[in-house]
Amino acid sequence: MKNRKKLTLFNDPIYGFITIPNALVFDLIEHTYFQRLRRITQMGMSYLVFPGAHHTRFHHALGCMHLMQKAVQVLRYKGIVISSEEEEALYVAILLHDIGHGPFSHALEHSLVTGVDHEQISLQFMEALNKNFNERLTLAISIFNGSYPRKFLHQLVSGQLDMDRLDYLKRDSFYTGASEGNINSERLISMLNVANDELVVESKAIYSVEKFLVARRLMYWSVYLHKTGLAAEQVLIRVLQRAKELISQGDQLQASEPLMFFLKRDSDVFEQEALAHFARMDDHDIIQALKGWCDHKDPVLSKLSNMILDRDLPKVKLKNKKPKKADVDKKRKALAEAWGIAIEDTHYFIFDGKVTNRAYRSDSENINLLSKNGKLIDVAKASDQLNLKALTQEVTKHYLCYPKAKHY
Repeated sequence: MKNRKKLTLFNDPIYGFITIPNALVFDLIEHTYFQRLRRITQMGMSYLVFPGAHHTRFHHALGCMHLMQKAVQVLRYKGIVISSEEEEALYVAILLHDIGHGPFSHALEHSLVTGVDHEQISLQFMEALNKNFNERLTLAISIFNGSYPRKFLHQLVSGQLDMDRLDYLKRDSFYTGASEGNINSERLISMLNVANDELVVESKAIYSVEKFLVARRLMYWSVYLHKTGLAAEQVLIRVLQRAKELISQGDQLQASEPLMFFLKRDSDVFEQEALAHFARMDDHDIIQALKGWCDHKDPVLSKLSNMILDRDLPKVKLKNKKPKKADVDKKRKALAEAWGIAIEDTHYFIFDGKVTNRAYRSDSENINLLSKNGKLIDVAKASDQLNLKALTQEVTKHYLCYPKAKHY
C-alpha cells in the first residue's frame, strides 16, 4: 500500500496556518471519528439567526490544538517543565475534547441521546481510539478526566480560561459577525503561568482577563442564548420527541439507520452499540429526516418539521418571571381550536422554560492573578470594575414560545 503524504498545515481564517505537530495527531485527525466533526455545526441552530455561523466542530478542535501549542511554548519559556509525553497528551486531549458532540452540537444533548452528556461520550470515543492506537492515548485521557496529578495540564483543556473557551469565543465572534466576543487570545496565552501547580495569569494582564469575562457574558446573551436560536433549538428537540412518540405507537417513520436507532432506543445506558451508531450520525441525518417528515400525515410532526426547514419559528417572549399558567393554558386552548389538534398536543408548539448565564464561577476554579511578589488574588477581587463581581452571579431569564399570530 502506498504511503500517503502527511499534511502538515491547515489554513485557518482565524489564526492563519495551523501545524500538525506529529504523526499521532495527524492519524487521529484522519480517523473516521474525528472526520465526522466536519458534519457537526459548532453553534447548532444559530445559523438561522447568524447566516455565517456554519463553521464546524472540526474547525474548533483544530483551533484549540493550535492555541495549546502556543500555551505549551509560553509555559516552557517561563521555566515550567512539560515533558514531550505530556505535550503530546495535551494536543490529543484538546483535539478530542468535543468529539462526543452529536448533531447540531448542544441542541440534542439529553434529548435524542439520554443519560449521558457529550463529555462522557467524548471519553468513550477516546477510550475506543486508545485501543486502536495501542494505548498511546492513556496519558491524554488522564489529563482530560482530571486524574493526572499535574492539575494545570487539565486546566489548559478544561477550566475557566482554557483553550476551548479562548478559541470558541473568538471563532464564533468571527463567523457570526458579533464583535462582542473578539478577545485577544494570544495576549491571554502569553500571560499564562503556573503557581502551586495551578494555571494562573500574570497580574499585568488583568484588563485582558476582564475583557474575556465580559465578552463571554455578552456572547451568551447576544448569541448563544439569542431568543430566536433558542426557539429553533427547542422546536428541533420537540420534532424528535414527536418522532419518538409516533414510533413507539407503531408508526413507520423514515430515517437513517443511526438516527432510527436512537429514536427507537429507550435505554439510558450508552453501550458500545450506541457508540457505534452515534459515530455514524451527524447534522445531515437530522436534516434528511426533517425533509422526509414535512408531508407526514401527523400534523404535529409535519408542522414542526416545516417550522425548522422554512425558518417559520415561534414567537419568543423573554421575561424575568415564569409565565402564568393561566396565560399559557389560554394560548393552548386557542391553538387547539384553530388547528384542530388535541389540547395535549399543543405543548409541542406552546412551551416555556428558562435560561441561565454566569460568566465567571468564583466558587470553583478561580482565575487567579499572579503578582510580582508571588501572591495570588482572584481576578474578581483584584478588578476595579464593579461589574466584574456581578458576573459571578447567575442570571436567570424565563421564556415563553408560541406560534405567531398569522397561524391562528
